[in-house]
Amino acid sequence: MSTIEGRLDERIASIVAAVRKGGPGVIKAAFVNPFIYAGSEVLSHELKVEVQRGPLTLEASNATSSDVTIMLGVTGDPCGIVLYGMSEATAKGVLGSMMGERIPIFDEMAESALAELGNLITGLASVHLEKSGYLCRLTPPTVITGKGVIISTVNISRIVVPLLTPKGEIYISLCLRSLR
Repeated sequence: MSTIEGRLDERIASIVAAVRKGGPGVIKAAFVNPFIYAGSEVLSHELKVEVQRGPLTLEASNATSSDVTIMLGVTGDPCGIVLYGMSEATAKGVLGSMMGERIPIFDEMAESALAELGNLITGLASVHLEKSGYLCRLTPPTVITGKGVIISTVNISRIVVPLLTPKGEIYISLCLRSLR
């Protein structure tokens, strides 16, 4: 193992330890599971397919990496942003299943339906967060098209959870921190 790989392994281990511990400015593990559950439930219900979770990763970029990204703000405790990213082909496939028709172009109607999908997932996750004693509110969703759009997460790393569906992968990026 090279020195760089060793440092990377140490950094990942320290990040995982910090996530488990939680605290001000660090995403808590308790914030991740409600989004995994909500994303899986909403997508399996809307698409009528089995949804699987891929491996969690940590991302430090402040730019979008997907063709289509749904962004919702979260205020209260936790606070931050949640991003749902996917390819345009995945977005069209998901929308086609939800609407029961082929989606030939990604237009305003498609954007509106994707925004609602983000609302459904984040709303269900916030219900589960509230059951754990975390009260938060959601901002209206924003749909961002194009890779490389800069989004400042104010020094919060993102935990990325891939949800795997027959329509493609949907990446939930959690940039949440606790005020406690």
